[in-house]
Amino acid sequence: MSGNQSRPKVVVTHWIHDEVVALLERYGEVVVNETRETLPRAEILRRARDAQALMAFMPDHVDEEFLTACPRLRVVSAALKGYDNFDVDACTRHGVQLTIVPDILTVPTAELALGLLLSLTRHLHEGDHFMRSGGFQGWRPHFYGTALTGRTVGIVGMGAVGRALARRLSGFDVDILYADRLRLDPAKETSLSASYTPFEELLERSDIIFPLLPLTPQTLHLFDAACLARMQRGAILVNVGRGSLVDEEAVAAALQSGQLAGYAADVFEMEDWARPDHPRQVPQVLLDDTTHTCFTPHLGSAVDEFRLAIELEAAHNIIQTLQGQKPAGAINCPR
Repeated sequence: MSGNQSRPKVVVTHWIHDEVVALLERYGEVVVNETRETLPRAEILRRARDAQALMAFMPDHVDEEFLTACPRLRVVSAALKGYDNFDVDACTRHGVQLTIVPDILTVPTAELALGLLLSLTRHLHEGDHFMRSGGFQGWRPHFYGTALTGRTVGIVGMGAVGRALARRLSGFDVDILYADRLRLDPAKETSLSASYTPFEELLERSDIIFPLLPLTPQTLHLFDAACLARMQRGAILVNVGRGSLVDEEAVAAALQSGQLAGYAADVFEMEDWARPDHPRQVPQVLLDDTTHTCFTPHLGSAVDEFRLAIELEAAHNIIQTLQGQKPAGAINCPR
């Protein structure tokens, strides 16, 4: 839309479904990124400098500089759950409402975590490549993998995704351990077939570990060389939480030494824009190791019906704010 400056301007940094655009257009002038690529930060700032609302996504980084350049902003609606790329305190100081979508991503993320584990342990990606390369001539004793039955799985962080993953793992006849700041009540532990275990003990007992924590200064590189050394030799690490929960260089070294048998990930350190020192790419040594790794390009919530629901909730957070209401996904109280 264009022209009518009496209507609030809403900038959407990434592609969204047409029905979400139509909903937002009922309440303001909408400027959408119609490509499937991330716009340069300078272009986003150009579009948002006179905007009242911003719908933002994982690749975006909203900080003091961004907010200063966009003085009319009233709401930043993040279409995601983890918000470490968004400066909450700066939003509050600038009088900007910051909102997230806390729950809709849970199920697809848990499903993908399980899919990554199965692909890694049963060599599904390698087998697919082998088939397509023309090498298949019938059964041969190749690509022997690892069964899940009887294994011990450790979940670090028993939030919504951790609980959803535990429920899905329960059908695989595994022992589930979890570590968290807050212990679940006994009834919940029983329903999830999960046992509370101190973090250090979980490292030592688990065959497979899922880190599912938010990224904070305390969890940055939680899985570093020292932590990986405490894990069972030949353990598997699956990361669908935040890339920087693990030290990717340390993971590469642990794979080369055999300390880790496998690493699967949907999230990577290069995505954590709030880190001034974040890497600019995934270590090449990890990308080259197709035998012991399995990677997906941040597909945790990449399910069409879930993405539509996430966008709609993010849109409603914008609408509620523009109408003077407290949005459902609010995480701060702006001045």
